[in-house]
Amino acid sequence: MSAVSDAVLTQILNQLQALQISQQTLQAKLDSLTLANGGVAAASPPQSPHRHVVPIPSRPQSETPTGTSTPTSSFTTASALSALSVPTQDADKAAIDKEREKLLYPGRVLLTTYPDQHGIKPFPLVWGASDPAVRGPVIPSRLPSSIKQRNALGAHSGSYSIYRALSIAMGALSPTHKPDYSKTEPAVDIPPQPAWSDPTKIVSFDPWGHLVPQVFKKEIEELGLDVRPSIAVTRAHMKMSEIDEAARKGDLKVDGKILIKSQPMHNADGSLSTADPGVEIVISKAAVEPVWYLPGVAERFGISENLLRRALFEDTGGMYPELITRPDIKVLLPPIGNLTVYIFGNPAYLSDESKELTLRVHDECNGSDVFGSDICTCKPYLTYAIEECVKGAQRGGVGLVVYFRKEGRALGEVTKYLVYNLRKRGGDSADKYFKSTELIAGVKDMRFQALMPDVLHWLGIKKIDNMVSMSDMKYNAIVQSGIPILKRYDIPDHLLPPDSRVEIDAKIAAGYFTSGKPITEADLVKTVGRTWEETEH
Repeated sequence: MSAVSDAVLTQILNQLQALQISQQTLQAKLDSLTLANGGVAAASPPQSPHRHVVPIPSRPQSETPTGTSTPTSSFTTASALSALSVPTQDADKAAIDKEREKLLYPGRVLLTTYPDQHGIKPFPLVWGASDPAVRGPVIPSRLPSSIKQRNALGAHSGSYSIYRALSIAMGALSPTHKPDYSKTEPAVDIPPQPAWSDPTKIVSFDPWGHLVPQVFKKEIEELGLDVRPSIAVTRAHMKMSEIDEAARKGDLKVDGKILIKSQPMHNADGSLSTADPGVEIVISKAAVEPVWYLPGVAERFGISENLLRRALFEDTGGMYPELITRPDIKVLLPPIGNLTVYIFGNPAYLSDESKELTLRVHDECNGSDVFGSDICTCKPYLTYAIEECVKGAQRGGVGLVVYFRKEGRALGEVTKYLVYNLRKRGGDSADKYFKSTELIAGVKDMRFQALMPDVLHWLGIKKIDNMVSMSDMKYNAIVQSGIPILKRYDIPDHLLPPDSRVEIDAKIAAGYFTSGKPITEADLVKTVGRTWEETEH
């Protein structure tokens, strides 16, 4: 009985699909004729409950690398895609997906373009111009309204652009969705600084990225270009158990402005708890996507722009061919992680040289920062820096923590864990610390801090009173960019996790800053980490 029922159900579904396709094809043709005559396409029917599919507006003719064009399918309305949303057998599903692919991408596969190709005219972009109207918007979009005026390669959202592509492929997102940026303006003011108009000071992101909807309103609304923010600025409260503990011990004082008392918590039964709710830090913060001005990035690393382009193309599996074929496009939005700025106190004080500024530049460490791994000092150092930022703000200054997504010294978490395995199996001593990384990755560090100071120049910082960091690479990059550092200090010994002494001693011997006794290469063999056998896993 079950087999008969399944066969009947399949037949009914196939018949239903055939009827829908027939009906919606006629509707699509009618919509196409209506649009061609300047009218408005008919409304689409209700979507299938089995699969969410968004409408895909008809696209104009697609440009090919040779400058010729190919006609688009007339089967390009919401109703057409709705007809393809009923699940059937594998063969039918493949056919449906093939048809959806044609609707989403009606032209030939466009691998690359060339500067002299017919119709291509990048929107003018003058990196470092003080007037945003002269500077121009950053446009990487391949939508029909913008593709011929693109002046940037890559895609917004960095590594998250891949999720956007998946969402479009699955039908959850329309590729032509137009964001509504009303009420999204920065929650705190980050005004233009002199460095914004110096093309050598900021090369790794767009300094106008948080003001895009305001300064490029004409390009978005009147010209119909797909221009998007690459920076967002907001306000929030920061809640950390370590800060709660510091307040309970009296290391931090509740002032009602920078550090405030948390609201009472609730018990499991819904009643108010009498337990100490702890404290919260009032902060401003900004998320910044990478936008690389290629000539400036190449200059920072001391290489030619051509070599930079070739390396980015070759060693990412040919990710963006236009790095090679479009030398006229000077901007790339790379698929890498972003950075986040956390401001403690008045953001306006960042550019005020009369105010005390405390800084930590922190590179991501998921294992320690989030999950509390004790093999490194990342979380306790970050927490200590936040406490110092709060204290500095309470003294009338301002604190700043910049958090970069550079997991595992930009080698990645997989490489980091492989190094952990090697260290624990090969004798985890400080003299082998960097050698273990080099054996696997070929280099001990790929963070290359040359681009890091850009965010400090974006905020108008002219001097740093207190730098909570031992890194010589970070210190040198900031000072060489023109920002003096008056004081730097290391993490106090009592905050070191049990298994992290190997890391700290190896870094000090390699040249990291320390206010204590210098460590020599001969001392490193004496610093040994915990073995796996010493604890259960």
